[in-house]
Amino acid sequence: MSGDQGERRHTGPLTEPELAALLPDLTRDAIHALWLATGGWRERALALAATLSGPGDPVVELALGTAPPGEFLVLDMALIRLLESAAARPMPPATRARVLARLARELLGDPSAAARRRELVDEAVALARTVGDPGVTAEVLDGRLHALWDPAAAAERLEVASEIVVYARAAGDAAVERQGLFWRFIALVEQGELDAAEAALIAYARAGELDGDPSAAVVVRARQAVLATVRGRFAGAEALTAEVAEQGRRAGLADTDRLVASLTGQLALLRGTAEPHIAPLLTLARRLPGHFYEATAARVMAVSGRLDEALLELDRLLPAVLAGGGPRWLGAVADLALVASLGGSGAAVRSLSAALRPYAGRLVVWGGANMVTGPVDEYLGRLAARAGEHAAAAEHFDRAVALSERLGALPWLASALEARARDGDVARAQDIRRRLGLGGSEWVLVLQGADWRLAAGSESGRLRDSVGLHHLRALLAAPGEEIAALDLAAGGAGLRTRAPDPVLDDAGRAAFRRRLAELDSGLAAADRAGDADAATRLTAERSALLDELRRATGLGGRGRRPSAEAERARVSVTRAVRTAIERIEAVAPLAGAHLRASVRTGAMLRYQPGPVRWRV
Repeated sequence: MSGDQGERRHTGPLTEPELAALLPDLTRDAIHALWLATGGWRERALALAATLSGPGDPVVELALGTAPPGEFLVLDMALIRLLESAAARPMPPATRARVLARLARELLGDPSAAARRRELVDEAVALARTVGDPGVTAEVLDGRLHALWDPAAAAERLEVASEIVVYARAAGDAAVERQGLFWRFIALVEQGELDAAEAALIAYARAGELDGDPSAAVVVRARQAVLATVRGRFAGAEALTAEVAEQGRRAGLADTDRLVASLTGQLALLRGTAEPHIAPLLTLARRLPGHFYEATAARVMAVSGRLDEALLELDRLLPAVLAGGGPRWLGAVADLALVASLGGSGAAVRSLSAALRPYAGRLVVWGGANMVTGPVDEYLGRLAARAGEHAAAAEHFDRAVALSERLGALPWLASALEARARDGDVARAQDIRRRLGLGGSEWVLVLQGADWRLAAGSESGRLRDSVGLHHLRALLAAPGEEIAALDLAAGGAGLRTRAPDPVLDDAGRAAFRRRLAELDSGLAAADRAGDADAATRLTAERSALLDELRRATGLGGRGRRPSAEAERARVSVTRAVRTAIERIEAVAPLAGAHLRASVRTGAMLRYQPGPVRWRV
């Protein structure tokens, strides 16, 4: 043996034959199982081998006793092979139930194994119910919830969680009892019962403290950070996230970095600073295909102004997401719904609406509630608005506002109010954003060549030039100020409007004529004196005054009728502005809804400013 080979064998993992030579008393099956369980690392293998002296099957013992070292949703193929080897061996029904449930749980990271997971857990649950051992039943039910993780089964999940707690307490299994408490927390969050969920989380925390489990404290801090973010307590959420990072790494939790990324990502989405998260999300999508991290990346692209890229991702992902499932599924559907509401096809809008509709009244919850992204009804409302179903959109937005108010979820409330955009909604949303420190964003409506470019948050589009868009630009440039329809009609081509034709009464016309007489007298005097400069100046003033007088009078020198002019301007300008807003709604539903709620038309027009600044 060369020195290099000896060094490699000393410092690296052993091969299976090397492990067999090291432990000659173990059977070939036991050696294979030990090698799978330890990855061939010498010290771990020796330590585990020392525990296999009992009468039980060492393969089954190793399969049930090996902790998964990987991250959430990352397949541990060695452990799966070990569990499959164990499942093929003869064993008592209770043990078989535990092995099958564990195998189904570990297969969660494989989106293609949904049918197999269901078969495994169905057999495991049937065996556990037959055996009647409370500890086995609790463990198998926990494995079932992990393996299936059906977002439609939140109510069932809550019921099963209670069963797990009861059975685990009867068996004295504190670890599985904590799992039941945590499942209860997740199901309550899904159903929008945050106060009850928080109480379940506290019960989980206390149980973890009693058992001295450091990972439980990390889980609790992370979910407390989620709840703080939901309620707009951003400083508290940031402090809790820092604790998660420190405690998680100290406890050696493999998921710490991803958990911290989820917490910081949710804050960044609310603050409009999430674009740097796109690349890490796409990296995760490559590592974990089938779990739809691309959908979250598409959402971030859309809200970061990269809508064309987001719509391409929508087209790529939609069939797979609609056919998918798992702990990230509902969140992925909601993310694609947001993208579709900003520019998706009618078919995409309809299919996503159908997928989300069964979850109306609930919250969008990711996995173990490590991220919550708002009421399902807000997403349904946005899709309905995109489809032009304004009555349905209003109903969904009403429910989203009501749920957000009940939960004290201020960031969601501001978003739902902006989307609903009824009288007072936008101003209230603006106030909430100001107090949360979220501020408003800059929206753009500018004329570029023959077209107008609209960029309103995550919405964008191009519009053909029209008089109404010029009127609208003038209103947006003077937020909160009243502008007469006559003024807009006179100068709708730009922000600097020319003065409207003067409308004179008898006294005004008499003053004009007196001044004309004075000018005529002055011109005669200048001519007699030979003062050419004075004559030129007086002639120019006289000509200008005559132009003004002609504009201010009708036929035969009669005064114009201001009421008729004002009425014509009111009708034409109102029609033009409303048509412009309708055209905006077609390409940018939320911006259009905001303008419809915020622009007052009539003889005097006004744009009531909202939570955004317009650049025009």
